[in-house]
Amino acid sequence: MSGRTILKSRVVLIGPPACGKGTQASLLSAAFSIPHVSTGEILRKERAAESPIGLEADRYAREGHLFPDDLALRVVRQWMDNRTRFIFDGFPRTIGQAIEFDKMLFERSIPLDVVYLLEISDEEVLARMLGRLTCSKCGAVYNTRFHALAMGDACPKCQGSLVRRSDDTREALEHRLAEYKTFTQPVADYYTSKGLLKAIDVEAARDEVFQILYADMKEEAL
Repeated sequence: MSGRTILKSRVVLIGPPACGKGTQASLLSAAFSIPHVSTGEILRKERAAESPIGLEADRYAREGHLFPDDLALRVVRQWMDNRTRFIFDGFPRTIGQAIEFDKMLFERSIPLDVVYLLEISDEEVLARMLGRLTCSKCGAVYNTRFHALAMGDACPKCQGSLVRRSDDTREALEHRLAEYKTFTQPVADYYTSKGLLKAIDVEAARDEVFQILYADMKEEAL
């Protein structure tokens, strides 16, 4: 006889740029009604609003640098508030962020359930990133390789204009990929040592990857 199903509801997705973290996090959020957050997306909205924190973030993004730990952690603390369930997309990105995030969760008695590492080749990362388009209105992300869309087209969701992000240049993208290997891959080792990491090959189709993640989040207790 099978046991009851326990849903993993405190989840982190990490991986290189353009590996599909945002897409998969959004799909899982909708499937399980768990709030999804991307520190990068929050900071991009702050940049669009030209807030002080947004202007600070813009300087790093244009140069292809990761946001400083204190900047990312400020955003996370504010977003967490009284939440006990979450799907983080692309955070934490450094060992420092991971350690401080653990302290934050320990203080709230809400430890992580799982960290998914989305794995993809460097060649595929660059190909996806250089074809990426973002809606200037709702923030939806598309790709010229997978969708019949081009820069300046109307967003299928809200009719906003599709644009290329200012940090989606080859130079900035190659720099971000190098920074990922330097700063974020060690985060995978950190969570492996805690028994929380699960590596997922994401070169397959989006829906196939989603089914793998969906099934893993529904864990059967003995």
